[in-house]
Amino acid sequence: MRKIVWRKHVPPVFAAVRFYYGRHCCSQEGIPIYNPSHGMKPTHGSHPQSQLPSITMEKLVSCGIIDSYFDKLKSNLELDAAIVGGGPSGIVAAYYLAKAGKKVALFDRKLAPGGGMWGGAMMFNDIIIQEEALSIVDDLEIGYKKYAENAYVIDSVHATSALLYQATKAGATIFNCYSVEDVVFKNDRVSGVVVNWTPVLLQHMHVDPLTILAKAVLDGTGHDCEIASTVARKNGIKLDTPTGGVVGEKSLSVEEGERTTIENTKEIYPGLFVSGMAANGVSGSFRMGPIFGGMLMSGKKVSELMIKSME
Repeated sequence: MRKIVWRKHVPPVFAAVRFYYGRHCCSQEGIPIYNPSHGMKPTHGSHPQSQLPSITMEKLVSCGIIDSYFDKLKSNLELDAAIVGGGPSGIVAAYYLAKAGKKVALFDRKLAPGGGMWGGAMMFNDIIIQEEALSIVDDLEIGYKKYAENAYVIDSVHATSALLYQATKAGATIFNCYSVEDVVFKNDRVSGVVVNWTPVLLQHMHVDPLTILAKAVLDGTGHDCEIASTVARKNGIKLDTPTGGVVGEKSLSVEEGERTTIENTKEIYPGLFVSGMAANGVSGSFRMGPIFGGMLMSGKKVSELMIKSME
């Protein structure tokens, strides 16, 4: 590569741009930035200045995002744990798995992961947590106040934001706007997930997906138990449930729903785990409404089960 002599001091931001483009998508030859407004006039020996391409900040923005995103995607093509669904149990599981040093990614079809926690109850954006879950709340540095015996109130926007922040801070990767349409099924084991853009599926486009391999997959898709349903329907296998298939959830019972959410959190087929409402859905138990202690405890429990399965 020819040596370039810069006749004036290069402002730090453009020096960074020049260095960036010398190494990434916009140039394989280290083409410099030429910005006339900053008086930078590179000299290329016999090459006239008019032949030098100009790289704009607009292109920098695009290249930076593209390079970073594809590096992130490629680094997550093989995981310890793939979590499907960005509700509270899935995010808590991601947090504890990442804290344990596991490579974990969470896939959620929405623009803003968080499941039903954001809206509280009927858009009254507060939720209830029981005392048994306070140790998890403290781990996640979420604020709360006591309302009554064994009932603590948390702002739902604060709680959901904290879950997402702490999970990503711990090292989990979250891919939003992804739909998991199938699993990788090899040697009678769930071995990964099959992903596509959510808008592709919403528009019913015939576009093939990509695959993400994983040692363990968590169905945290909530009431619909989407991954468990797909595995049972497509592969002619029996799940570890009362019927061998997805039983479906019952109506609302707070105490029973909270208790059985934790009980039903388990591995239901080699490589496939369930948590949160998906755990109750596959086993035919109750929903519980805007009380989230069971969800948090289910997420922590399933993370421990998944870690143990990798030993």
